[in-house]
Amino acid sequence: MARKGPDYAAPVRRILVSLLVIALLGIFLFWQIDSPRAERLRAIVIDRFVPGFEWVMAPVTRLSRMVAGFESYSRLYEQNQELRRELQKMSAWKEAAVQLEQENAKLLSQNSVRIDPALTSVSGVVLTDSGTAFRQSVLLNVGARDGILDGWATMDGLGLVGRISGVGESTSRVMLLTDPSSRIPVTIQPSGQHALLSGDNTSFPALDFIESPENLRPGDRVVSSGDGGVFPPGLLVGQVAQASDGRLRVRLAADYGRLEFLRVLRSHPSERLADTGLLIPPPPAEFIGPPLPPTIDIDPAVAAQRAVNAAEDGAEAGND
Repeated sequence: MARKGPDYAAPVRRILVSLLVIALLGIFLFWQIDSPRAERLRAIVIDRFVPGFEWVMAPVTRLSRMVAGFESYSRLYEQNQELRRELQKMSAWKEAAVQLEQENAKLLSQNSVRIDPALTSVSGVVLTDSGTAFRQSVLLNVGARDGILDGWATMDGLGLVGRISGVGESTSRVMLLTDPSSRIPVTIQPSGQHALLSGDNTSFPALDFIESPENLRPGDRVVSSGDGGVFPPGLLVGQVAQASDGRLRVRLAADYGRLEFLRVLRSHPSERLADTGLLIPPPPAEFIGPPLPPTIDIDPAVAAQRAVNAAEDGAEAGND
């Protein structure tokens, strides 16, 4: 078996590494010397060798630029995500602001409705639509504890909606004008004719019992007449509209598609007169017509005795 020759690679490698370390250490120490001569020498070395190593520094420069670009992209991505989160928050605030603006507009529109100054009101929020195919009604969050009474009129910011048809402790039911059992007397302006607004489960209730239909025109104003004490007079109901079948109906002023707030009007029954006073004057002295039969004051005891005598006479006649 042949013997291997001496291995010179390992000692040479160690010598070269040692020389490289010594050279780098010398360069480092030389670069740290604070001397004018060392500074001039360093400048000469830089001017001589650094421009020639641009091709060596190109990959390093490009890599550094790529790292800087990646860091910039990471910052942009984080900023984008932060802006997205802020935008979502702003969208939620915007939606809340829009809802508050709509509620404020509805409340302001309720306050802008002109009604009798003597009428006071209680505002309530519509809880849910409890209507069915045969009943049109909604629920309010005000009831007996708020002084609500059955039969009071309710309005939104535009016109009459209906009346209270059931009162609980903290809620009340409102029967809408479109309910089939709703019947209210109305006045049509400017003709001043009286009619009956009848709900028929449609968005355009019909006008019944019109005095002179030929005097009505589409667009005429319809208000509550106050007859029968059902509603206070002068509450806006809507406008006259003519259906395709020629029947006169009412386009309601209330926005039934967005019933959110309702105002319950505190109405009181009309005062009843205990006596006529001077409202009905006595008849004139010279009365024209047949004379009235004379009035005879009969004592109740005498009348009873006469009735007993008549009964006894009748009994005796029957025995004969």
